[in-house]
Amino acid sequence: MTEPKSPFGKNGIKYVHTNIIADDWRKLADFYIQVFDCRPKPPERNIKGDWIDKVTKIDGVHIEGIHLELPGYEDGPTLEIFSYDPENLNPDKSQINRQGFGHMAFLVDDIDTAVEKLLNNGGSLVGEIQNVDFEKLGHLQIVYCKDPEGNFLEIQKWS
Repeated sequence: MTEPKSPFGKNGIKYVHTNIIADDWRKLADFYIQVFDCRPKPPERNIKGDWIDKVTKIDGVHIEGIHLELPGYEDGPTLEIFSYDPENLNPDKSQINRQGFGHMAFLVDDIDTAVEKLLNNGGSLVGEIQNVDFEKLGHLQIVYCKDPEGNFLEIQKWS
């Protein structure tokens, strides 16, 4: 008899989501839906109560937001976009409700179209599109940019 396949990796670990703390979670979610074809994964979150106060160590915390399915995946890791009340939009590393993250990378088949959509939806470029050849890996087109709230993104195309 075969044992059922575990949903976890060999060490009992499975990547679940990346979280962004947003000033306006609906607006930021719409950006990722419009620019990168992310899809809402209901239900919307409306989290409050004693248990979340204890988890976050923030008295009276209220969290709202949504998970977005990422392009190219079904039932895979999600992008979790939350807004907190009380908010903490300062990058105080000691608080769970600090805004932002490092960066996320999206693989695209047309970097110029992706950049155009990004710019048309309130995003901005950090630098210029670059073309780099890597031995054994191929040709990379890459650009760093920002979403409307200033979170860093990497858009890449490999050929």
